[in-house]
Amino acid sequence: MKTDIEIAQSSKMEPIVNIAEKIGLGEGDIELYGKYKCKISLDVLEKKKAEKDGKLVLVTAINPTPAGEGKSTVTVGLGQALWNIGKKTVIALREPSLGPVFGIKGGAAGGGHSQVIPMEDINLHFTGDMHAITCANNLLSAAIDNHIHQGNSLKIDSRRIMFKRVLDMNDRALRDIVVGMGGKINGFVRQDGFMITVASEIMAILCLATDLMDLKNRMGNILVAYNLDNEPVYCRDLDVQGAMALLMKDAVKPNLVQTLENTPAIIHGGPFANIAHGCNSILATKMAMKLGDYVITEAGFGADLGAEKFLDIKCRYGDLKPECVVIVATIRALKHHGGSSRDELTTPNVEYLSKGIENLEKQIENIKKYNVGVVVAINKFITDSDEEVKFIEDFCMKQGVEVALTEVWEKGGNGGIELAKKIVDIVEKGDSDFKCLYSENETIKDKIEIVTREIYGGDGVVFTKNAEKQIEEIEKIGLDKMPICIAKTQYSLSDNPTLLGKPSGFKVTVREVKVSSGAGFIVVLTGDVMTMPGLPKVPAANRMDINKEGTIVGLF
Repeated sequence: MKTDIEIAQSSKMEPIVNIAEKIGLGEGDIELYGKYKCKISLDVLEKKKAEKDGKLVLVTAINPTPAGEGKSTVTVGLGQALWNIGKKTVIALREPSLGPVFGIKGGAAGGGHSQVIPMEDINLHFTGDMHAITCANNLLSAAIDNHIHQGNSLKIDSRRIMFKRVLDMNDRALRDIVVGMGGKINGFVRQDGFMITVASEIMAILCLATDLMDLKNRMGNILVAYNLDNEPVYCRDLDVQGAMALLMKDAVKPNLVQTLENTPAIIHGGPFANIAHGCNSILATKMAMKLGDYVITEAGFGADLGAEKFLDIKCRYGDLKPECVVIVATIRALKHHGGSSRDELTTPNVEYLSKGIENLEKQIENIKKYNVGVVVAINKFITDSDEEVKFIEDFCMKQGVEVALTEVWEKGGNGGIELAKKIVDIVEKGDSDFKCLYSENETIKDKIEIVTREIYGGDGVVFTKNAEKQIEEIEKIGLDKMPICIAKTQYSLSDNPTLLGKPSGFKVTVREVKVSSGAGFIVVLTGDVMTMPGLPKVPAANRMDINKEGTIVGLF
C-alpha cells in the first residue's frame, strides 16, 4: 500500500494557471510561486464584488482521538466529489504548521486519494506565510524590549508584558525563558516565553482581516502590555504596525493549489482550534465564495472547538452564513469514546460503539443550535463492520439527520458522491437560517457560561482568582464586548481530556483570561492547554529524509 506522499508524488498536477482558469482567474489575478502554486490578488474580491456568493459548507467532527479522524481528508474528498457531480467547487483549508508536521499530529493536506498538492510544499514552508507571521510577531517583541532599553517613555511595566515571542516549531524548552541576560548592553532582564506561531495573535489577525489596511489597523490595536500606572499599552503606541504590515504584504494574499483530482483549493492561515480559533482566513473563504458555486471549508478538531469558533467568531466578523455542516465520525473514535482500549479499536464491537455514540449525539445537538443543516459523514476504515456502519446509520435516522458512508481516502472523489448529493439536497432546500449562539455584548462570564452549558454540556464555570482579576481589568479598559475564544483540550467535550463520550456533571475551570484586541476576541484558557507544544519521544521528523535526487521520503 502506498503512503500518502507516494500517492501524491505519483499524481499528475496541472499547471496552476490552468487551475486558476477553471474558476475564472486570469494571469493578472495571480502571482506564481513556481509552476504549481500561486497567490491570488486581493483585487479579485473587488472585481467579483457584484457576483453571487457560492454556498458555504463547513466540515467539522466529533471529538478526535490522538490519531485524528480524517477531517481534512473528507473535506478534500467532498470537494472532489461535488466537482465530479457537476458542481463548480472550491475547497478552502488551513495551512499546516511545521510544529505538528515534525511532531506527532501530522500535516493538514488530507490523505490517501483525497489530498491537496504539492503536499511536500504545502507542509514544508509553502509560500512563506508562517515565516512572515513569525517575523512580524517577533518584530513587535523586539520593539517592546528596545523601547524599554532606550528609556521607556511609555513607562511599560516589564512585569506585565502580555505579548510573547513565537516560533513555528514544537519546542518545550522555550515556554518560559529569561531575556536580557549578559549585562546592561543586552537590555533589562525579564521573564518571557515563546508560543507556537499558530497561537500568535498575528495569525488570528491574518485570518480575520478583510484587507491589508484592516490587517495593519488590527495589529496596531494589539494590547502588548500595561504601564506602571496600570494603563494599557498598544502596538500603535510603539509605532511599528506599518513595518509589521510590510512584512505581511504577501502573506495576506490567499494561496491557490489543487487536489489530486485537480479541484481548486485555496489554503490560507492556520490557527489551531484548541489554542486559537481554528479557521482559515475570511479573505480565503470570501474569495472562494466568489469563485465557486460551492465552498467546502473545515474548522479544527471537534465541533465543540473548531465549529463553535467558526460559527461564533469567523461567521460573525465575516458576515458568513453557512448552509450546511458536515460532522465527520469514525467508528474507531466512537468506540474509543465508549471505553474501548487502543488494541480493541479495530475489532468489531457494537457495545463500545453504542456507548461512544453519545459524543456524536452531542455534536449533532450543538450544530442544530445554529439553525443550519447537518449531515454525518462516516469516514470508513477497512476494519469497520457492516453491523457497526448500520448502527450509526440507524442512530442518525432517529436523530433526524442525514448520514453518508464516505470512502474518499481509498477512492478519492468517487468515494464521496453519496455525501455530496445529500449536501446538495440540503443546500438547495434553503432551510438553513444561521444565527450565532450568543451576543458579543453579554458579559465575559456570561459568554463563557453559555458556551460551557450549551456546547460542552457542563454544569458551570469555576474562575480562578487570577482569571477574576483579569476579567475585571478587561472590563475596566472597555474591551469586554467581543466574542470569546476558549482554549481547551480537543479530546473531550469538557476541559479534562480523560472525560470521554458525553460527560456530565462537570465544571470548566478558567485559569486565565486575556484579550486579543487586534484580532477582536477574548482568549479564555482552561485546563492544561499548552500554547507551545513539545515533541513526542519519537518525533515524526525521525522518519523523514531527502535523497540526492531531491525526493522527500517519510513525510506521511
